Amino acid sequence: MTDSGFLAVEGGRLECARWGTTGSLEGPPLVLLHEGLGCVSMWRDWPAAVAEATGREVLAYSRFGYGGSSPAELPRPLDFMHREARRILPQVIERTGLVRPVLVGHSDGGTIALLCAAAGEVPLAGVVTLAAHAFNEPRCIAGIETARDSFLDGTLRERLARHHGERTDDAFRGWCDAWLDPRFERWSIEDELAGVDVPVLAVQGRDDAYGTLRQVEVIAKRIAGPCRTLVLDDCGHSPHRDRERETTEAIVRFVAEL
Repeated sequence: MTDSGFLAVEGGRLECARWGTTGSLEGPPLVLLHEGLGCVSMWRDWPAAVAEATGREVLAYSRFGYGGSSPAELPRPLDFMHREARRILPQVIERTGLVRPVLVGHSDGGTIALLCAAAGEVPLAGVVTLAAHAFNEPRCIAGIETARDSFLDGTLRERLARHHGERTDDAFRGWCDAWLDPRFERWSIEDELAGVDVPVLAVQGRDDAYGTLRQVEVIAKRIAGPCRTLVLDDCGHSPHRDRERETTEAIVRFVAEL
């Protein structure tokens, strides 16, 4: 069962969707945090599959400036992931009534999940990262430059417009311009990872165009809690799409052990 709607938080309203029936599922719920160009609809059918496979309720929401959510202020501040983790995500968890959720974040969403856990202000059961960024690196910059070229020639823009509509240009520019800002080259959350004391499952593909395997290595080394890593062959920046079965099965095992 899917329940879609909007959630009022500081600064506007967020598009959100829930899968599973509240009160009938055991164990901590899962909150999906999308990538830098994502939104609720870009998760496609995967949230429903995760809810069924885990037996847990699943919530996804679109951050400001994405999908059907309220616009974001541009240009995005370079600490936009910190702001999401410390100000907006805690409101989402509180106002949806979720108790000790597992945060499942893709790319920027994975970084936001780690930052929320590091802040320690919201009780969490665990974190799953899918191609999260712990620091900026040349491969990430090159991947975003390639995405920028694809957007400018219209290929990527057309695909994104199906999900973001009139917000497409703002969604792309907000993400691209922040990551390619020269001041962002030395961006890192490595020191903050020591505050993550909940269990973490860190997943990454070997063929990720936006990050090397040093990303999962740093996450595993720096966090204070237990960390399990999963490196997938023949997998790019989206493990839940490129290797859906293996990724879902790993999440099922991870949340069952919690």
